[in-house]
Amino acid sequence: MGYTHLRKGEALRMITPELFDHLVELAALELSPSEAEYLRQQLNNQLKALQELVAVPLDASIPPALHGVSYPAEIRSPIRNDEWLPSPQVDTILSQAPEREERYIVVPDIPHQDLE
Repeated sequence: MGYTHLRKGEALRMITPELFDHLVELAALELSPSEAEYLRQQLNNQLKALQELVAVPLDASIPPALHGVSYPAEIRSPIRNDEWLPSPQVDTILSQAPEREERYIVVPDIPHQDLE
């Protein structure tokens, strides 16, 4: 269903039970039949809401990021420079870690599985 842009007049396809089953399998979810049907209906409700939003008329001259609200430089806060500020509590935080190596917290490896 890889929709990147939805244009006016285009309809979103509803999620069929077959498509939903395929998506559930890809996500490796375990759902009961009632859970699956509930989630499928909720997703279809969200798609319907998106279709309604797309149908709202917008002035093509307004840039998408503007949302119709003027935000001139005079009222906007200046962009601040990123500044690294070390925490004064580094030793306290490290003392609470169950396992450390030098000044790093050791975390368990996350098991993963390569997808086909």
